[in-house]
Amino acid sequence: VEIAEAYTMELHVRSSFHAGPGTIICSEEAIMEDRNRVRGIAHEEHVARLSVVGVPDRPGIAASIFAPLADADIAADVIVQTASHEGVTDMSFTVASADGREAERILGGVAREIGARTVLAQNGLAKVSVIGSGIRGQPGVAATMFKALSDRRINIEMISTSEVRITCIIQAERVKEAVTALHEAFKL
Repeated sequence: VEIAEAYTMELHVRSSFHAGPGTIICSEEAIMEDRNRVRGIAHEEHVARLSVVGVPDRPGIAASIFAPLADADIAADVIVQTASHEGVTDMSFTVASADGREAERILGGVAREIGARTVLAQNGLAKVSVIGSGIRGQPGVAATMFKALSDRRINIEMISTSEVRITCIIQAERVKEAVTALHEAFKL
């Protein structure tokens, strides 16, 4: 026990007679961290969504779409690809609103080159995210976020996850309300 304490390690004490989970001895900070993995809420206004619709599903297509944007110094974020159906897929992602028109122009040419059906653009969006360690695999975090937004009748346009963040794309005029709802839902 002293060695675990000296090196700030969790100690699992288990029975040699029963297969139960036993007892975990750890610091108070570790207990608090485990109770609420969501540490903060972030938001970004002035976001545009671009969707390349009817993209042929073959190797190299994603590179064909994103390389010209990178060459134009346009950063793509919240990238979502739909499941392939009959050999085609859709790719949607966000860019800063200031880059939206240029990205749409570039993608128009790319769509013709790769045989995609069309490019759709939408401005007036925002990103709102819950942030914390290990939240992607934490049951209930996504559901709590989605319910908090739903309770305020805020529609989710896109969803993206990572190990430390769950991001929803919403209408920009609702972002402040969304941030408040999420602070309340996660007791921040």
